[in-house]
Amino acid sequence: MNLDASLFLALAVMLGAAKLCGELFERIGMPSVLGELSAGIVIGNLDLAGWHVLDVAISDPQLAFLGELGVILLLFQVGLESNLAAMARVGRAALVVACVGVILPMALGYGLHAALAPDQTWHTHLFIGAVLTATSVGITARVFKDLGRIDSPTGRVVLGAAVIDDVLGLIVLAVVVGLVHGANDGKSLDAIAVAVIIGKALGFLALAIALGPWVSRRLYKGASALRVRGVLLATSLCVCLVAAWSAHAVGLAPIVGAFAAGLILDEVTFHDHLAKGDRPLESQLEPIGQLLTPLFFVLTGAHVDLGAFGDRDAVAMASALTVAAIAGKQACALVAFGPGVHRLSVGFGMIPRGEVGLIFAATGASLVLAGQPVVPDRTYAAIVLMVMFTTLVTPPLLAWSLRRAPPGEPTAPS
Repeated sequence: MNLDASLFLALAVMLGAAKLCGELFERIGMPSVLGELSAGIVIGNLDLAGWHVLDVAISDPQLAFLGELGVILLLFQVGLESNLAAMARVGRAALVVACVGVILPMALGYGLHAALAPDQTWHTHLFIGAVLTATSVGITARVFKDLGRIDSPTGRVVLGAAVIDDVLGLIVLAVVVGLVHGANDGKSLDAIAVAVIIGKALGFLALAIALGPWVSRRLYKGASALRVRGVLLATSLCVCLVAAWSAHAVGLAPIVGAFAAGLILDEVTFHDHLAKGDRPLESQLEPIGQLLTPLFFVLTGAHVDLGAFGDRDAVAMASALTVAAIAGKQACALVAFGPGVHRLSVGFGMIPRGEVGLIFAATGASLVLAGQPVVPDRTYAAIVLMVMFTTLVTPPLLAWSLRRAPPGEPTAPS
């Protein structure tokens, strides 16, 4: 077994820093997730002070896997705390918000980058537009969870829109990548291939919602016959992980599958287990989430390179992209509707690009067109700075906005 024992120490440092910084931010009235992200930024930039102790750990694939598992569990918990019937009632509002949150930022990103970097190909402009479509459902979900607003009308609209936004964004990303590959091969992307990508994404969600409850109730009923301890938790983790794998298999982000898995489960599904004396699933998942989820946010912050601030052109590009990123998502507030939905919070909740934006940026940097990366180094640095700012500014803005809107208070017209 090839395991670097120093990872244990690195994990201890990251978790300790996450909790200390989370405590600090909670004491000043900010969500703890902001402290966890800040702890990661400090840890990830210790090399600027000449300390390279944690450099290897930050890029270690084993810790990265634990972090990814953490965000998958977070989205699973968010799905469990969400009500599918209630979310269906805001489905139209979430779809409208998501569509605006994809179309406008993409148009702004394309046009802005075309104006600022006319020497780049239209493929790069299109890719920048795709990056701006992303929304980090993990960041937003954590703030709503910390403030106890997951199942509020605003929370349902934002989380539903964020998931739809991620699905649409990933479809856009898949299409853009296909265009680049096609250009390298001297051909355009086939319309049938685009239809297949879209069909797989929509089919996965429809199938999960339609068949999920029926399958899960029979699965849990059969599992309740087992006498060993921990059956409810083990079965639920299996459902979550299989759903995450299934989402990845059809070209979607695993977090979409984890959220869908939590969404289709309810207390009726666990009735036989609870009747035997099992603790509620949410309370059983909490300790695991407290270990793994903060690690994800620390690692997300750790990949932000503060050294990029030394490049003036990158900072100028980042500033322009950040304005476009925020403005494009604020348009979501204008189209949000429904009783009890707080429009300002909807707009703020759609801002963060977080890990999704970084995934998009990394994909662009790895793509090559005519011997050159689709996303050059300077543009990549600008994207990272934009992701950093939108990720850090969202928790305090959203927390401030949600505290101004009492749960259930109608603040927007139906």
